[in-house]
Amino acid sequence: MRVILFGATGMVGQGLLRECLADTGVEQVLVVLRKPAGLAASPKVTELVHGDFFDWTGIEESFAGYDTCFFALGVTAVGTPEADYRRITHDVPVAVAEMLLRVGGVRTLVHMSAYGASLQGKQNWARVKAETENALLAMAFEHVYCMRPFYIQPLDGIRSRTGIYNVIYGAFGWAYPLFKWMAPKYVTSTEELAKAIIGVARKGYGKRVLEVVDIHAVARL
Repeated sequence: MRVILFGATGMVGQGLLRECLADTGVEQVLVVLRKPAGLAASPKVTELVHGDFFDWTGIEESFAGYDTCFFALGVTAVGTPEADYRRITHDVPVAVAEMLLRVGGVRTLVHMSAYGASLQGKQNWARVKAETENALLAMAFEHVYCMRPFYIQPLDGIRSRTGIYNVIYGAFGWAYPLFKWMAPKYVTSTEELAKAIIGVARKGYGKRVLEVVDIHAVARL
C-alpha cells in the first residue's frame, strides 16, 4: 500500500503516520502539508509542501503511483466561523478528492468524519460533516470509507493542536481504560483508530460509514 496522508500534524494524523511507519504493508507515505514540519525522517516518508489545497497546477504528478489516501485534515468547530469551517471541512477534501481522480491511481479514500454527522443535525458542524461524507461517497473511487469516532484518547505522546483538548486529555487520560469499558460505543484511541483506518483500506468492510463499534471491529482484524 502506497499512502497519501493529509493532516499528518493533527492528533489523528500523528497516530496514522506512526502506524503507517510501523506497518510493513505500507511501502511509502506521501505527507502533504501547507508548511514544512520535518516529518520525513524515515525513508518511507516523503514530505510535499503546498500552500493552496484548491490549486494543484504543476504538481499533480507528485501524486502518481499512490493507491490510497487517508484524509485526516480538519479543524474544531469551536470558535471557527461557519464559512471557514465549511471551507476546511467540506470544500478542501472535495477539492483534493477531485484532484486525485484526475490524476488517477488512488483506488481507496478513507476520510475522517465524526460521530453525530447528520444532514438533519441541529448544529452546523454535523450537517457539514454529513454533506462532506455524501460528496465523497458519491465519487468514482473503488472504495470510500468515512470514519465517525467520538472520544479519541491520544497515546504515545501524541498531542492535539487544540489547547483546550490537551487540557481535557491530560486531566482524564488516566481514566481512558475505564471510559472504554463503560462506554465502548463512544471511546477509542489514536492507535486503535489508525489501525482501523489502515485495516479498512487494506481489507475493506461491510459498511462505508464506520461508527465507533465498527472502528473497534476493524482494528482487531
